[in-house]
Amino acid sequence: MRLPRAKFFNTTGPCDPARHYMLPPTPRIPEARTLIEMDRYFVLHAPRQTGKTTALRTLASELTAEGDTAALMVSCERVKAVGENYAAAESVLLTALREAANRSGWPKKWLPPDPWPSNLPGVQFGAALKEWCRRCPRRVVLFLDEFDALQGNSMASILSQLRDGHNARPERHPFPASIALCGLRDVRDYKVASGRDPDQTNPASPFNIIAKSLRLGDFTIDQIAELYGQHTDATGQEFTKDAVERVFELTQGQPWLVNALAYEITQEMGVTDTVSVTRVEEAKERLIRAHAMHLESLSDRLREPRVARVIEPILAGTWPDMDMAFSSDARYVRDLGLIRSTRDLDIANPIYREVLLRVLGERTEVRVRADPRSFVLPDGRFDLARLLEEFVVFWREHGEVLIQQEGYHEAACQIILMAFLHRLVNGGGQLDRYLDRLTLSTGRLVIFDRRPEAPSWQERGAFEEATTPSGRPVTILRV
Repeated sequence: MRLPRAKFFNTTGPCDPARHYMLPPTPRIPEARTLIEMDRYFVLHAPRQTGKTTALRTLASELTAEGDTAALMVSCERVKAVGENYAAAESVLLTALREAANRSGWPKKWLPPDPWPSNLPGVQFGAALKEWCRRCPRRVVLFLDEFDALQGNSMASILSQLRDGHNARPERHPFPASIALCGLRDVRDYKVASGRDPDQTNPASPFNIIAKSLRLGDFTIDQIAELYGQHTDATGQEFTKDAVERVFELTQGQPWLVNALAYEITQEMGVTDTVSVTRVEEAKERLIRAHAMHLESLSDRLREPRVARVIEPILAGTWPDMDMAFSSDARYVRDLGLIRSTRDLDIANPIYREVLLRVLGERTEVRVRADPRSFVLPDGRFDLARLLEEFVVFWREHGEVLIQQEGYHEAACQIILMAFLHRLVNGGGQLDRYLDRLTLSTGRLVIFDRRPEAPSWQERGAFEEATTPSGRPVTILRV
């Protein structure tokens, strides 16, 4: 008799309930079932590695098992290779659809026709869906995953064919009863990807058939506790309440990060006793230093102009001009998962913030030659006063050049300082609130003077003592 394999926390690809600790997927998208029952077309979007594919795959299985629906999830990822060649895009999509149907284990009479009926490019995909739905004895529901792989003319062509089929059903032609477009982007950004104005209203637009745009949310702290509790039930290893709270604070519930921290602790670090806050902190540092693929892919986005326009003022602690173009960019960056919301602009979670700052500060870090061990006092405390003095020397020597080289010019000073210290400081500049959060009675505040009338570089670096509004003593460094 073969024993079941031990489960683990998943950080790569869709979850498998037989192998992975996982939350029930479909309750995370409760509105989807209602829309499908109403024969609606809709969008499901969320950042990468949040559980979209797992949720749709599970929902498709549940719907099919209930008796009157043939629900199929198809990945559009391979279409990216053909770009705007819409004829090739149709061919690739139909091949992917047939492969997904063949893997489903369905009865032959449910499967798509083989071969597909021949039609002209530009109508081939829609005609194929009509013929499949005409033959299938069940109502067809289609989930098109990774839909953002389509671009330009390819996306516009497929969306137009979906609109035509949607509007012709059910009186004149059979067509999928419900279709979900799943990817990173909201429906507005599909307009951008197909070369259209996201703010332009057009009654003939292929986007006017979308009933609703759903966003898959992050985990709550209770859901994190439930997920980690599955591991405890299986192995006896507990996560302390403080550890779970720290995971939520560091990740803000981002599913990949929640799983990655637990995997790092239980598998890579080999921790077998109770998981404490200290272990969570160690796992966070290991993840960041390892340049995990998920974190690396987010970092690559920083050079995109749309992303830089949103991230830079956040890091600089300034407030951008909220015009229509910026609002569109902010929605895009939120859909990527880099910021929490388009209203209160902030990096999505502390781990992402630290990763972004370290990536942007790499040019600075290679110039820092000081030995970290030289700043440790005999009693084990860190000599922060000396560190700030060393930063003054570093700033006078390299600051002007680094500011000119840094692509994020508005946030250059903050990036350089944070790279030098290799830790986070409060981006908002409100020192009292930062000290409150860290339960510290004193603090240090570095102020960069970028005014045209600022003193010369060699004259900067003065220290002074001051008091915060709540009465805490602080040391101010002006550079």
